[in-house]
This record gives sequence, structure tokens and C-alpha cells, in this order.
Amino acid sequence: MSAYIEIQKTLQSIQALNHEKMEEAREHINTLTKPVGSLGKIEELAIQLSGITNQVYPVVTRPGIVVFAADHGISEMGVSAYPKEVTAQMVYNFLDGGAAINVFAKQINALLKIVDIGVAEEINHEQLLHKKVKYGTNNYLYENAMTEAEATQALLVGMETAQQLLDEGARCIIVGEMGIGNTTTASAIASVITGCSVEEAVGLGTGISNENRKEKVSIIAKALEERKPIRNDAIDILMKVGGLEIAGMTGAIIKASEKRIPIILDGFISTTAALLAVLLEEKVKDYLIAGHLSKEQGHYHALTFLNKSPLLDLGLRLGEGTGAALSFPLLEAATNMVKEMATFQSAGIANERQEDK
Repeated sequence: MSAYIEIQKTLQSIQALNHEKMEEAREHINTLTKPVGSLGKIEELAIQLSGITNQVYPVVTRPGIVVFAADHGISEMGVSAYPKEVTAQMVYNFLDGGAAINVFAKQINALLKIVDIGVAEEINHEQLLHKKVKYGTNNYLYENAMTEAEATQALLVGMETAQQLLDEGARCIIVGEMGIGNTTTASAIASVITGCSVEEAVGLGTGISNENRKEKVSIIAKALEERKPIRNDAIDILMKVGGLEIAGMTGAIIKASEKRIPIILDGFISTTAALLAVLLEEKVKDYLIAGHLSKEQGHYHALTFLNKSPLLDLGLRLGEGTGAALSFPLLEAATNMVKEMATFQSAGIANERQEDK
């Protein structure tokens, strides 16, 4: 089966949330020993998880984290505070257990996969998933980032990796990334899809100066003028100004949605992958949970477009899936609330409010 046909088959299999289960969950939550609605977003989260999983008592453990790594040709333009070589160096750090995502993955007992989907050099490590589509994207200031075949192949890699995590027992998917220059690519994608200006989409990335930021805005604006990506065509956007790791995350998101598995978005980069996934199939939106709000200003515009409210706001701007991993315990709390809290009836507590006499 060709990559394109397999992607289409997956997209067509994505179903709407189960509103009947959501209503059952809501009714059950309203019988728990607390004032109705008093646990706020945790209650909303539990109800969403019921709709996603088809279960009044949803299960989200064990979480599975996949970090896709790839390089960007646009990094040649000096858009990042770090040189391109850092992508491969950080991949080795992930594989050796020394990065923030390793620490947070261990904390939540997550399955963790590191995928080389497009690093610009060879990486040799037995823990690495070797899925390289090409050695980094082309510099899309001068040519398309990738071919249509490469874009669909990268989507397929993401789908296959998500399925592998599910086969190993993951019941929640967290998508993360590593790629020097990828905030530039994310800014381009976010501007195209949400309609926000490039100026609004571009932040300070890994820590560039304000002067460099202005140059970054200029480079992206010129690239978009040259490439002219089609706003409602996810494949065209990926092909013209996309990133291989962003395509990988997009594929993982649509596969998890097909399998009725919740997806926790990390920061700006992963949320641009979600924008692409929702372009491919609108129903994906209901399977997404915004883990946190990034310091990258484009993230706000991406989340607003998706109508998602972040669970955390900690001033993070690291990526790797770190913010999503930190927010995962809130999903566990929501499912534990439904499963373990007593009802007024089981606890023998009166649940009729007394009117003031």
C-alpha cells in the first residue's frame, strides 16, 4: 500500500468523540463527593478523555513519548542561536538519558522513543529508531523544503512510530521534537494556517537577540512569498516550508486519533504539527490536549486557532515534549478522580443543598 493511500485510510477512520460516554461520565462526576463543577478543568478533562477513549472510566497510563529529530536547511540563514550540529549532539544526549525529557519521562514512567527522521548526519546508537527520510530539509528560502513523496513518507514514519508505542502499551501519546531551526519552520507554518502575521508568529526561539529576531521575520516573510504554500493544504505546506520532524509528529497525531488515544501537545513546534493534522482531518482537534503555553508567542496564536486552553503556564520554551510530560499527571488525576472518588450515595453523605431559612 502506498504511503498516500495509507494516510488517507487512517484519516477516513478517525471518528468523532463518543458524546454518549461523555454524558455518562458527566453524570457520574456530578454524583461525586464535591460541589458540581468544583474541580474545574480536571472535570472537563475527564469528560473529554471519556469521549476520546469510549470509556466512562478512561485509562491513560502508560504514557508514550516520541521525540522526532531532524535538521532544517533554513538554519543556514543564522536563524538559531545554536549551530546545526547541536541537533545530532542532542539526539545522543537523549539516547544517553541526559536530557530534560529523559528526566520527566522517567518521572511519569513513560515509554520513550527517539526517532531520527531527518538529522543531517548519521547517528549510531542501538536505542535510536532509524527512520531517516533525508539528511535535513532543503533551505526553503531558495527551494521547496522537501518533495511530496518525502512529506508523505515522513507522515507515515510518524504513524508507524505511534502504532509501535500503542503496541507496547501506551494509552496516551506525547509528541516531542529536536531540530535546530525548527521554531523558524513552525513560525512559517503557524502564520500560513492561522493567518497571524509572521511578526506575531516569531519569538526568540532558543535565545536569539531582538536584532536577529527581526532578521528571522524578514527571512520567513520572503520565504513565504517565494514558496506560496496553500493555506488549507497540509501536504503542500509541509512540502514547501515544512520540517521532517513536524511531519513525523503530524503522522503520530493522526494515528493516535484513529486509535482513540489522547494526544498531549507540547509547545509551539508540536502545536504546529497539530495544526497540520487538523487540516488533514477536522475531527483530530477533539483528541488534542494542550499541555502548556510556551513562551514562544506563535504558540498562543496556534492554540487560539485550535480553540485549546493550556493546562499549564510555566514559561517553558524547551520543546522535546517536556511541557506535555509535566502536564501528564493532570490527566492521571482526572482519570483517578472518576475511578476512585466516592459518590454521595456510597459515602452516605447528603447531597441536597439546604436552602437558607
